[in-house]
Amino acid sequence: MRAISAVDAVSIAIQRTRDFLFRPFNWGTYLKLGLVAMITEGFGSNFNSHSGGNHQPSGNGPMIYSFSDIPPVWIAIAIAALLLAFVVSMAVLYLITRLRFSFFHCLTRNEKQIGPGWRLYSEPATRFFWLNVVVGVCFLAVVALIAIPFIGGFLRLFHEMNGGGRPDIPLILSLILPLIPVILLLVVAGVLIDVILRDWMLPHYALENATAGEAWSRVWTYIRAETRQFIAYVLLRLFLPTIAGIGLFFLLLIPGIILGGSLAIVEVGLHSAFADSSGGSAVVGILLQVFFGVLGFVFAVLAGICLGGPVSTGVREYALVFYGGRYQALGDILYPPMQRPAPGASQFA
Repeated sequence: MRAISAVDAVSIAIQRTRDFLFRPFNWGTYLKLGLVAMITEGFGSNFNSHSGGNHQPSGNGPMIYSFSDIPPVWIAIAIAALLLAFVVSMAVLYLITRLRFSFFHCLTRNEKQIGPGWRLYSEPATRFFWLNVVVGVCFLAVVALIAIPFIGGFLRLFHEMNGGGRPDIPLILSLILPLIPVILLLVVAGVLIDVILRDWMLPHYALENATAGEAWSRVWTYIRAETRQFIAYVLLRLFLPTIAGIGLFFLLLIPGIILGGSLAIVEVGLHSAFADSSGGSAVVGILLQVFFGVLGFVFAVLAGICLGGPVSTGVREYALVFYGGRYQALGDILYPPMQRPAPGASQFA
């Protein structure tokens, strides 16, 4: 498979996505692969949990002016919660890593079943998972080191706010303004690390059972040989999904408002109709409200899979097509030598 430019790889990835998901088309298979694609690519999975509202200290609760005022029970609960969150996060990350290898197998072999890749790549996927953990820990360590100079200022601001003092605007600006470029650099670094791991090193783990050093050595060789193409790829790899996400948002905006508004009207009507009921009637009212709430949730999930699945699949196909032109073992699987088009042909599959 010849090397394909970052720009030309876009149209080929779109064609491969269409062939993979729609030829032949089966609703069950389409929804399954779309869901796996969204999970492995991260679309719709980055939910931020907000406590909502400003919590003002009340006279009935304990006032905390320093960390030494925190009750030991609260500290124990916080530690237990953090440990539980850590274990759950590690388990989820491991499952996602295994799914990424399974989906890699599906896309490279035009396989619609997740199970074969799940079993085939168990050992390299596990090693790749631990590589991600080590890289993540190192990245967090760097973030912690960068944050050290700012900790004193934030602690001072914390004490002033809890002591009832007015916010020190100059102090706040002196803390936030220097953080903006630092945060941007960390985001860029995080994105680059993610692209290097998932798009370029993962194929070496899957196809060669390579070590981290071997995979990075090969990737770095390709990057040095075609630095401009790799830079262009990274830019398009980030730009195109963003544009697609914005397009999907506006595409779903009006239908979402209509569906959400209709369900809200139904829910309000049911709540009003059964507000004064009791016994069996009250149970029926609750069940009806739950049913329509679940129905709305199912419609939202299906819409997300139907539209986000092809985008997520296209992102992964784009990575495979671009890197397959540099990494011969991957290119030979995507386009076996006997099936390659003649020179000058416009189609690759």
